[in-house]
Formats: sequence, structure tokens, C-alpha cells
Amino acid sequence: MNQMMCPRGLEGGADMTDPDCVFCKIIAGRIPSFKVYEDDRNFAFLDISPFEKGHVLVVPKFHTAFLTDLPQEVLFPFTVAVQNVAAMLLKKLPCDGFNLVQNNGKCATQAVPHVHFHVVPRWNGRVINWIPIKYDSQDELAATCRRITS
Repeated sequence: MNQMMCPRGLEGGADMTDPDCVFCKIIAGRIPSFKVYEDDRNFAFLDISPFEKGHVLVVPKFHTAFLTDLPQEVLFPFTVAVQNVAAMLLKKLPCDGFNLVQNNGKCATQAVPHVHFHVVPRWNGRVINWIPIKYDSQDELAATCRRITS
């Protein structure tokens, strides 16, 4: 089990010990992101290669690769954060529904080995697409972030 604390994680947590973890770097502010949600234990930001515009990644500040390795005291607040982000998308985008996607391991297409949920907004009448798209510009990303967080 490879567990460690990212900066700003649980009380008394150590500094990040995995310098290669992209999500730990985002949480620490070492890599810029469009943050839509943060609490003491979790961080959420717009995916830069979304399946739909408004697609958010929700990440616990506790670093481990698999959902099954999260301690229960981390897991419950993590699922509450996912629920909060989904509610924000429904209200603020607004969207008609959402997909929750959670991959564990390379064989399951987990690209970043730090547990996370994808919250993908969906709209009635629109065909579901699982091919990543791009935002037209950084300005569009920023505008989407402002819409979700306003």
C-alpha cells in the first residue's frame, strides 16, 4: 500500500513524498489549475482534456493510487466532496445529469496514480462521448470555472 500525504492534507500530515505525482503538485499549487472546490481534505479542478466542458476531477489530499487503499476517515469526506461538486455542476452549468467515473490501475485506464473521481456533466438529447475534447482557450476554461464557482 503506497499512501502518503500531499501538502495541505490531513492534520499532522507530512509533506508530499512523491515528487512525480501530478495531482499532489496541483494541490500544492506547483502546477496551475482551475480550482472549482476545496475543503480540508479534498481538491477539485477542471479537467484540461474533458469528455464534456465542465468535466471536473475530484482528488483527495491523501495520496494513494487505489480507492480501496483510502482509509475510511478519508473516504467518507471524499465521497461528500464528489457529491458537492456534482451538485455544483447540476446547479451552475447547469446540466441535466452527470457521470461519475473512477478508474483503478493502468489496466482500467487510470492515467494518474492518485485516486480521483471524474464528474462529467451530461445534457438531455446530447450523445454521450468518451473521447476527450479541448477547450477553445484558457479564457474559456476560466469562464467555465467562474460559472461553476459563482
